[in-house]
Amino acid sequence: MPDKEGQMYFVTEDQFYLIPTAEVPITNIYRNTILKESDFPQKLTAYTPCFRREAGSYGKDVRGLNRLHQFDKVEIVRIEHPDNSYKVLEEMKDYVCSLLEQLELPYRVLKLCGGDMSFASALTYDLEVFSAAQEKWLEVSSVSNFESFQSNRLKLRFKGNDGKTQLTHTLNGSALALPRIVAALLENNYNGQYIHIPKAIQHYTGFDRID
Repeated sequence: MPDKEGQMYFVTEDQFYLIPTAEVPITNIYRNTILKESDFPQKLTAYTPCFRREAGSYGKDVRGLNRLHQFDKVEIVRIEHPDNSYKVLEEMKDYVCSLLEQLELPYRVLKLCGGDMSFASALTYDLEVFSAAQEKWLEVSSVSNFESFQSNRLKLRFKGNDGKTQLTHTLNGSALALPRIVAALLENNYNGQYIHIPKAIQHYTGFDRID
């Protein structure tokens, strides 16, 4: 846990950590694994509660649904051949964009500079939605290519068609952090009289507006 230990809750009596993101248990499914080249791609997803201490976060910007100690999140993970990982990163980023488009939310994509990325990541895109009530952009997803950083720690390898064994690449993204999405849906769809429900989720809500 090179970059998350300070944000994790530790249950001392049971010696367990509460997961900050489903990326942690999903990638560990492949610990000490050797795949075949024909096994690619490995696509995984999980819907889990996540727990974060949010240490160092104070003030008005962390109130309400902006930053919670417990929240639900859908995580997507890919185990990929090194030659294909950057193409897959673009696919994962575009997939999250398509979700935001279906939810009819104003969003933007940020390609992070080295100083803003986790040191485990080789390249990260942040996806942010605009909060009409707060008049600011809120991150709702982060999609990263870790290249071989995680697989090296996991001893996650594959045997190529040439018989040589090498490390895989791992990628992950959140799709989406649900509390902030709920806040954005409520804030951006209020017209002064009622809240419009995007067409894509009316099937699940059973109604098209909240009066």
